[in-house]
Amino acid sequence: MAIHYVCRHCGTMVGSLKQSVVSSRQLGINALTEDERIEMVHYDSEGNVKIMTICEDCEESLQRNPDFHQYDYFIH
Repeated sequence: MAIHYVCRHCGTMVGSLKQSVVSSRQLGINALTEDERIEMVHYDSEGNVKIMTICEDCEESLQRNPDFHQYDYFIH
């Protein structure tokens, strides 16, 4: 099982973990609401997990341009 962190705005792979067993508490997923989990955590048929996050570049863009928060994708 692999855990992939992907930027939800630009699609950049932020990082990956190759763990055979990891808890939702270790990943911090337990702190998310049910709606946030549905939006941010995806599982594939092979047991891999994709967690949607924000990369440093997009975070910087959001800080400089707060109106970008209204868009799911602002970098094309």
